[in-house]
This record gives sequence, structure tokens and C-alpha cells, in this order.
Amino acid sequence: MSGTGTVRGGTSLARRDILSQEFMDAPGCDPDRLDRTYRQFRTVNRLVSGWRRLYRHRIRPVLDTHRPTTLLDIGFGAGDISRALMRWAAHDRLVLHTTAIDPDVRALRHARGRPTAGVRFEQASSADLVARGDRYDLVISNHLLHHLDPEALAGVLADSRALSRRLVIHNDLSRGRAGYGLYAVATLPFARRSFIHQDGLLSIRRSYRRGELQAVVAPGWRVTPMFPQRLLLTWEPGDE
Repeated sequence: MSGTGTVRGGTSLARRDILSQEFMDAPGCDPDRLDRTYRQFRTVNRLVSGWRRLYRHRIRPVLDTHRPTTLLDIGFGAGDISRALMRWAAHDRLVLHTTAIDPDVRALRHARGRPTAGVRFEQASSADLVARGDRYDLVISNHLLHHLDPEALAGVLADSRALSRRLVIHNDLSRGRAGYGLYAVATLPFARRSFIHQDGLLSIRRSYRRGELQAVVAPGWRVTPMFPQRLLLTWEPGDE
């Protein structure tokens, strides 16, 4: 991978772009642009990721006012999803304990710069947690699946099931021209100061459509669309 990332092919969205690599994933990328990208994740996720709805409809119903519920966030990036879930749970007087993992030490340094009570950030992979015998009530990820090659995707999904007692939610982009065009226009002013524009467009190009994702996951996983232009990949015990 080059220090500036790689983009291959045109902007056709007919097929997934499995060759291009995101600029912020390059080990030698500009650290200032990377830090600004991490900070901008919060705004982007608040506008398009839909976690507030997922909290209300899928996560809050399993939380309790006295018994702690444990949650694992795989590939936390900037850590903003873990913090938001903790904030919403605290507002509702519900007890949530969160472990957030990411294999990238740069993400860990950024996240630990904003410590949040109830959230433990750790440099680790899902396989590391399976190996040490961890279990959690809930397992989630945000914008993770499109980064993974087929072997890594199968591994993360198997790990998710092994780690979860109650529910897995992988929340990702869905490839489509409308979302691509809107994102391109909305983030163009930030193109020179962070990677949020270039990498966001690459993420859309790398993401799945509903039938594509359903075709590559094991039985028991459910793929459902969510507005705006997103896919939820979920698993619960008994869904085999």
C-alpha cells in the first residue's frame, strides 16, 4: 500500500471496488489529516449511520437499570459510536459497559485522548477476544464490513457469533449512486484537509448491495436495508 492510498478504476458502481485502498489506512498517511478525519467521523456518523434509531429499537430494549449489559464494538475507528451509545444509555439511566477494539494503534491513541466512563478502548482483533474466552451480550460494528476481504469477513462474522450472547449488529454502507453523489458534494470542502471526502467515496464504492452481502454470509445472518442507503447484517441465537 502506498503512503497516499490507492484508487483503481473509474467511478462505476455496478460492481464493488475490491482493489482500491483507503488513504487513511496507509501507515505513512499524513497524521494531521488523519486526526482531522477521526474528528469528522462523529459528524458523518451522526448524520447518516442511524445508530440513534438502532439504539432505540434494538439496543435499549435489552438494557437494564440495575443489571449491567456488556457491549463489544469491533473496529471502533474514532470511538464516537461507543461514546454515543454510552451517553444515550446513561441518559436513560440504563447500565451499559462497553469494550471497543481496533487493531490500529493510531485509532487507539486518538480514542484514548477522549476517555469516556464505561468505555474501555483496546488495541485488539475479534480473534484475540475469542482466544481469551471473552463473551458479551451485544456485538456491533460500524463501517467495518466493506474493509474486509472474503476470508477476513468470514472470520469476523464467526468471531461475532462466538463473542455474542444475544445480538450482533454490523451496520454498513450500501452502494448506490444517489448516496455517492450526495456525499461527494457535501464533503468536497474537506477534501484537502482530511481524508473524509476521498475515503468516504472509496467506502461507498467498496460497500455491498443487499443481494451481494446475503450471498457471501453464512446461514443465520439477516441482511436488511436501512435509510439512508445502509445495510444491517444481524444475528441472534436461534436464527440458524
